[in-house]
Amino acid sequence: MAAIPPQEMKDLVGKPLGTSEWVLVDQAMIDKFADATGDHQFIHVDPEKAKLTPFGGTIAHGFLTLSLFPMLMAKSDCPRPADVKMGVNYGGNKVRFLSPVRSGKRVRGHFKLLELDEKRPGQWQQTLEFSVEIEGEDKPALIAEWISQFFV
Repeated sequence: MAAIPPQEMKDLVGKPLGTSEWVLVDQAMIDKFADATGDHQFIHVDPEKAKLTPFGGTIAHGFLTLSLFPMLMAKSDCPRPADVKMGVNYGGNKVRFLSPVRSGKRVRGHFKLLELDEKRPGQWQQTLEFSVEIEGEDKPALIAEWISQFFV
């Protein structure tokens, strides 16, 4: 992953930035997320009951899949802005959960730079399209537009 000045990153607006490594979403990850969020709905944490649903087993929380954004970005080949002192999440324009991630599946992220603007000297705001591919499936788990700011 290359580090390039933010001014040069502006040339990448509208273009795919890269793809992450595959990451396993297993039951242990799902259970930890359930504990962290207090969301213990059976479709996430009870494999026996979940077998009786159309999913055929437990599935990851949609918000767990969304929360993989930083990890997948870190495990990607996307170029990074150079000399970043700090980055913060700013929010999202939209998030769509399209397909469940079944326990035991691997996922990877795809990233596209939609916007990049300097809000103040040294303060940049970027909007990325983030999609999560599920290994062996045609439909992505989610597609989101995520906004973050970074300071150089």
